[in-house]
Amino acid sequence: MIAALPRTVGGIAAAALIVAATTVPGATDDFASANLRARLVQWLQYEARVVGAETGIEFLDQRVLDAMARVPRHEFVPAEFREYAYLDVPLPLGQGQNISQPFIIALMTHLARIRPDDVVFETGTGAGYHAAILALLAKRVYSVEYVETFVAPAAALLDRLGYDNVEIHAADGYYGWRQAAPFDVIIVKESLHHVPAPLLSQLKPGGRMVIPVGPRDREQFLTLIEKGADGTLTETRIMAVRFSPLQGGERI
Repeated sequence: MIAALPRTVGGIAAAALIVAATTVPGATDDFASANLRARLVQWLQYEARVVGAETGIEFLDQRVLDAMARVPRHEFVPAEFREYAYLDVPLPLGQGQNISQPFIIALMTHLARIRPDDVVFETGTGAGYHAAILALLAKRVYSVEYVETFVAPAAALLDRLGYDNVEIHAADGYYGWRQAAPFDVIIVKESLHHVPAPLLSQLKPGGRMVIPVGPRDREQFLTLIEKGADGTLTETRIMAVRFSPLQGGERI
């Protein structure tokens, strides 16, 4: 589920690493982590302007930024990587999985245009970081994770932190969550060379899907799919990205 640094900002992000790494403490002090989240949000605003010519988005939704300023990312990463929690980079979770780069999470969430009454489906729960952000924006979040060993810890962490409008289970995200459908928003955090028909069928008229589309070994595009009231689908390519492939069965 890892998202690589956006093609056009990798150098800038690397420079930010050098600057920020000198100021990130290893402690879990609440005041310090709040300040670091605020600093991260400032960076995300700047990064959006840098890639604005490619994405057409120069300013991220303030509700998204406010949510990211509230969610303690350090709670969702292994202890050995907590000092890097508020850098704009993906971080390892173990078992070949990662927590995605904050800018990619912010951009995908911005594109989804989540409203307070929306029901959201996401793939790739991981440790639950993105689900926590979505929980602050939506009425209900349904999240699936292919790696079963992540499910119980993620659910327990979200419960401990008070995100009680999230439901998680182990499943193949390609097939969605039929029992909870339809969804106002679907966010797919892994790449596919096509858009899954089961997910399209579970997207409400007027709904939005954000998904990276493209072959696993070549350029992919972060894509916004919108379903009209009459079921008509509109696809908009946002920017070139590189995501790990969606895990699952023979359909890949």
